[in-house]
Amino acid sequence: MLPPLLQISHLSIHFSGQQGETPAVTDLSLQIKRGEIVALVGESGSGKSVTALSLLQLLPSPPAIYTSGELLFSPTGGPAVDLLKINADRMQQVRGNQIAMIFQEPMSSLNPVFSCGSQVMEAIRLHKEITRSLAKQEAMELFERMQLPDPAAVFHRYPHQLSGGQKQRVMIAMAMSCQPSLLICDEPTTALDVTVQKTILRLIKDLQQKQGMGVLFITHDLGVVAEIADRALVMYKGRMVEEGPVKEIFSAPRHPYTRGLLLCRPALYRKGQRLPLAGDMRSAPHPAETAPPYLLEPPASTAGLPPEKPLLNSPRNPVFSVRGLSVSFPSRKGLLGRPARYTRAVDDISFDIYEGETLGLVGESGCGKTTLGRALLQLVRPGAGKILYRGKDMASCSPGALKHLRRDIQLIFQDPFSSLNPRMTVGAAIEEPMKVHRIITSAGERRKKVRELLEKVGLTPEQANRYPHEFSGGQRQRIVIARALAVNPSFLVCDESVSALDVSVQAQVLNLLNDLKTAYGFTILFISHDLSVVRYFCDRICVMNRGRMEEMGEAEDICLRPASAYTRVLLDAILRGL
Repeated sequence: MLPPLLQISHLSIHFSGQQGETPAVTDLSLQIKRGEIVALVGESGSGKSVTALSLLQLLPSPPAIYTSGELLFSPTGGPAVDLLKINADRMQQVRGNQIAMIFQEPMSSLNPVFSCGSQVMEAIRLHKEITRSLAKQEAMELFERMQLPDPAAVFHRYPHQLSGGQKQRVMIAMAMSCQPSLLICDEPTTALDVTVQKTILRLIKDLQQKQGMGVLFITHDLGVVAEIADRALVMYKGRMVEEGPVKEIFSAPRHPYTRGLLLCRPALYRKGQRLPLAGDMRSAPHPAETAPPYLLEPPASTAGLPPEKPLLNSPRNPVFSVRGLSVSFPSRKGLLGRPARYTRAVDDISFDIYEGETLGLVGESGCGKTTLGRALLQLVRPGAGKILYRGKDMASCSPGALKHLRRDIQLIFQDPFSSLNPRMTVGAAIEEPMKVHRIITSAGERRKKVRELLEKVGLTPEQANRYPHEFSGGQRQRIVIARALAVNPSFLVCDESVSALDVSVQAQVLNLLNDLKTAYGFTILFISHDLSVVRYFCDRICVMNRGRMEEMGEAEDICLRPASAYTRVLLDAILRGL
């Protein structure tokens, strides 16, 4: 009997700090066989990435302290080596050669000053004694296997010139360049569109089957687990709480936390219904006991569908009226640096957003969703068409009038960390828009308002003195929402504001937005590529494709009776689970 490819035994990792030691992973044991895909599932802070980084000795020590455990690795089936005990030179031979890793964010993993081809060549030549011309040939072959469009052009391009999906394929090419025995995938598809996500997952699975690799796939997305993994391990607060074949985990989850993770997916609930939170589950029923039948299995006909809601009344007051909107960006410059060619990001779009409704804007990356949202805020100037806000043409507004309007229209970004000043306390960040717009002149009253807003979004007033890095991703998203509410807006643009969040944190933020929408009665433009979230959260949906509107209608109609072939492709790409 050959030993397992990887055997983790009783691994415990602590991090030292000013307050003492904090456990990150506690008594974790798992194994991966050759040719097997094992998914490590859990929310942020559960210890998934810490476990993966420990396999390649990528955790700085200190502060990381290995209090117990073995990481036994046997790439050839011979005697296993403990990855925690080998020296730096031996680990350098293992990294990238026998164990490769694909990270969540390719832009931060690829070097922006080197072309994509040269980076893959570097990885090949680091572990193989071959010439540059042979390394280039291998890199080109890898780009072709990754199904990159025009591999020769991609070879000479820099990371910023590629889309998210293309950058991720370059990262996979780099990881596969030395045909590793074990591939670690750390949330490689989290921020990708459903169609790109499905393509990347299929590519990883095909490569794994052809080369007989073992794969450790880290994710919080249960749909991804169902699509790719053979076995799943569920982690919660550094401990493994459940393990088993994927079908067994999905059909008969044993641990309350696993049941909670399965239950807090928005796809299982009607619009506006409160989502349960995974960490709070004590005795959650199985999803099949609570989910409407038409959501567990998409109906073949209209029989069994939920009652149709009446269509939105057109006489309702439109907050925004968009007519013939087009936005273009220069894509190539001429000899004197003047634009010689333009790319049309938004192409002749017209629609209304009505008072009090939530309009979902969906489509793949590059379809023009974010550009359209920024055009509404006048952060990018339209090339043609009109944008009327409560009947007023925004193009004719003076800078002073536009500043006043921006009090009324607020933007919640996808990445709260990059939209918060790391040198400013969160209390000061929430207070700042009140100063800019001179809403409350008294410093004491502003601080009181900050405390009220923090409580409104589920945080404590004492947290006002902390900095952004001291909060989790979900907490930072709540802070950004509180900052947006500081100026009492009546319209919110949520730009992919829950796309990169764990399913349990996503449930918290969606519950919060629903509560605030009820309390404040504002109107929302909700930009996302996740149709299951949009269906749950929005009244109507507008589907965009290559800058144009494919279709628009009631959320249930779009998801259950799509008129456009493109919408059907988006729906088919959703990873529904088992």
